[in-house]
Amino acid sequence: MIDYSFSYNDLEYFLLVLVRMASFVYAAPFFNTQGVPRQVKTAMSLFLALIVYHITPNVSVPEYHTVLGYSALVLKEAIAGVVIGFGANICTTIVTFAGRVSDMELGLSMVQLFDPTTNENVGFTGLLYQYAITLIMLITNMHHFFLRAIVETYTLIPVGHLNFSSEKIMTTIIQFFCDYMLIAFQLCLPVVAAIMLLNAVLGILTKTAPQIHMFSIGVQLKIFTGMTVLFVTIGLLPSISDFIFKEMRIMMTAMVESMR
Repeated sequence: MIDYSFSYNDLEYFLLVLVRMASFVYAAPFFNTQGVPRQVKTAMSLFLALIVYHITPNVSVPEYHTVLGYSALVLKEAIAGVVIGFGANICTTIVTFAGRVSDMELGLSMVQLFDPTTNENVGFTGLLYQYAITLIMLITNMHHFFLRAIVETYTLIPVGHLNFSSEKIMTTIIQFFCDYMLIAFQLCLPVVAAIMLLNAVLGILTKTAPQIHMFSIGVQLKIFTGMTVLFVTIGLLPSISDFIFKEMRIMMTAMVESMR
């Protein structure tokens, strides 16, 4: 016989589960885009919270005596969901930085395009990389990993039993910035190298043929060379996305470990 009883303590536990899941959906990549309606985000959070509530062991909520005590538990769960989602979302800024460096070399740094998914102005190359990485993330089912990761946190970090470690969080952020610069420069290296060679060639031509005004043709050559390199190296994006997705896994794991 199926037991449909639902006590007041069960409601308190379910609300805490829902708060962490909703905070994660709000901060995680792909799920937090402006293209996803708020009704869909709310329904997804509620549906996932119901699943987690039934498949995870019902850990007792820490004892509290006032509304402020329960509010503190809700705040801790909200912070946990945001931190875990932010750990993955911050890795998507790698392609934006790489695109900004590429645009500076191409002479397109003043070209800004409106990104409807984030309501921000992004450079041309950065927007190209961002959409390509998002498409690869969907094709490779990376968004399924995000859902599995947040579900596993309810076992690793029981509801209401979070212990934040500021030292681990700072170590994780410092390590991320090291990987951030490395992966970003690997992504924009072909364009930077090609433009550096082009600048060297233009410098030599300026010395050998000073009557030719290299500045008037240098801008067009940079744009043409950069676009050609982007077209030739576009096939490297799947392998580069592996580095970004690996960094997402590392960041999410590190964020979870810092709250255990």
